[in-house]
Amino acid sequence: MADVAPDLKTPTDLNRNDTRTVAEALNIALADCFALYLKTKNFHWHVSGPHFRDYHLMFDDQAAQILGITDAIGERVRKTSQTTLRSIGDIGRHQTIVDNDHDYVSADEMLAELREDNLKLIAVFRDARERAEEANDTATSSIVDDWIDQAEERAWFLFETARKG
Repeated sequence: MADVAPDLKTPTDLNRNDTRTVAEALNIALADCFALYLKTKNFHWHVSGPHFRDYHLMFDDQAAQILGITDAIGERVRKTSQTTLRSIGDIGRHQTIVDNDHDYVSADEMLAELREDNLKLIAVFRDARERAEEANDTATSSIVDDWIDQAEERAWFLFETARKG
């Protein structure tokens, strides 16, 4: 991550080197949120089968929740005087969640893949929280707890929805 342009240096009492480490973790989380958002919307648009309506609505709700997190992540990075992602290419360079470009994905595969991706996102959030705690950035640490809780709920819903019997 490049140094922050002088005009973008937000006043903070946090150590800039520590916040750089936190910002790096948050930018990975942000990239993964965008990747997961788009994948969830893709599955929302392309789900098919006997549970179409239920899955279609659940995927849309989950996508909206994921997208809602993105602004808070970006703003948290800026509040610590760091810079955030700037483009689709930047997202691609930072994301750890793998895209799904298949022409067809069964509903069961969609549920399983989104569940696993949300579990991966939880791990990314936990890493960001750990770095924030090391940097004495309690505001970031606290807000990440909410994002972890939301991702755990999404993973739980996806798991329960996929159960047979």
